Amino acid sequence: MNWQEVCEQRNLQNLPFKIELNKRGQIIMSPAKVYHSAYQGEIEYFLRSLLKQGKTLPECAIFTRDGTKVADVVWVSKKRFSIIKKETECSIAPEICIEVLSSSNTEDEMVEKRKLYFEQKAEEVWICSQEGKMKFYNPFGQIEKSNLVPKFPHKIKI
Repeated sequence: MNWQEVCEQRNLQNLPFKIELNKRGQIIMSPAKVYHSAYQGEIEYFLRSLLKQGKTLPECAIFTRDGTKVADVVWVSKKRFSIIKKETECSIAPEICIEVLSSSNTEDEMVEKRKLYFEQKAEEVWICSQEGKMKFYNPFGQIEKSNLVPKFPHKIKI
């Protein structure tokens, strides 16, 4: 199964959880709790407040060598958005890809997702812990703060 087929399946629409595809086309499901959605909303709010250009997108599907991954929140420039806005899944990652951790996520999974997003040309990947603590990464490793949004808070409160 590919992402276009997933999007066209009526029984997979309006599910109460996020789905992704692995490289074999198998569906991976991740149920989301209320805190997860609250962090997504706060992160989007801060991004829109601090970056006046570009777009913030929740639940953004990104094509990777390991199937379709869905970042919880992304920020994408106007230029890159003009490339991806009509795609079913992003052929190039947005500049900032953000994952909000849930209890089912592992460190290895997040390391792999960061690698996959960077391979697709993300400039930064951020991880929000279950307690709202933010970690920022560029392709070379963890950084003290975002280079693209230096005023972004290190802790999100909900």
